[in-house]
Amino acid sequence: MSAPVLPHLRSRRDDLQPVQRRIAEVILADPVAAGRLTIDQLAAAAACAQSSVVNFARELGFSGYRDFRAELTEEAVRTAAREGEHAFPAAIDPADPLATSVARIAAADARAVRDTVRLVDLDVLEQAARVLSSSRRILLVGVGASGLAATDLQHKLSRLGFSAQALTSAHDALPAVTALDDRDCLLAISDSGRTTDVLDAVEIAARSGARRIAISGSPVGPLARSSEFVLLTASREPSFRAGATSSRIAQLTIADCLLIALSATLPDAGAAALARTRDALEDRRR
Repeated sequence: MSAPVLPHLRSRRDDLQPVQRRIAEVILADPVAAGRLTIDQLAAAAACAQSSVVNFARELGFSGYRDFRAELTEEAVRTAAREGEHAFPAAIDPADPLATSVARIAAADARAVRDTVRLVDLDVLEQAARVLSSSRRILLVGVGASGLAATDLQHKLSRLGFSAQALTSAHDALPAVTALDDRDCLLAISDSGRTTDVLDAVEIAARSGARRIAISGSPVGPLARSSEFVLLTASREPSFRAGATSSRIAQLTIADCLLIALSATLPDAGAAALARTRDALEDRRR
């Protein structure tokens, strides 16, 4: 198990089988307390058999529950010691004092950035940057909150001189993707990794031979399975936050990492292109 336990578990939670999901929910609800549970206590809390807990640990790459529990305890205690009461922010309740809700938002968003950076596979990041740098045309597809990340990345790519277009609805994305070929790249963004409009675009891109990069919160979801390169995000949205704020911030973090990696592939790190776009807008800033 190379990835941190808790971010990895959050990213896989929605793709787990029902029994495994119940175990994950018990652990994620209070990681410090869960690290103190014996195998029979965790099984009882998740309403499952002890063998299910063992299989759960092995599914995550551990030799057994003892190995998993030791890693979970160490990580949870270390995180709690470093971040204090905001290590595992509680869900936001609109009845709470405003100061409490604001503090929980800040803690959740900060954790989304930290956990996302911890999940970054630098080799995949560099390979994805090389694909983008060699592409004739780049389409970015995302809907809802992911569409905001796609639009942000489009602006940044355009400033570096790349031909990039963000498409945030199926009516725009699907016809555009049909024009791609093996000289082009589709970058698909979906926190769940199961957004139908995004998956349809990726399927069309695969048939056309276009390269496919995903930014997703699920390492085993349909989007990850149908993409060549997957850049993982880590976030947990409190139930009251319908705007997917943490997931969007995590996606923007990956976008920034990707832009830095992409800039490194350019002769002058994109400085000339950035200077040209800055000069073009200089008169508008007065």
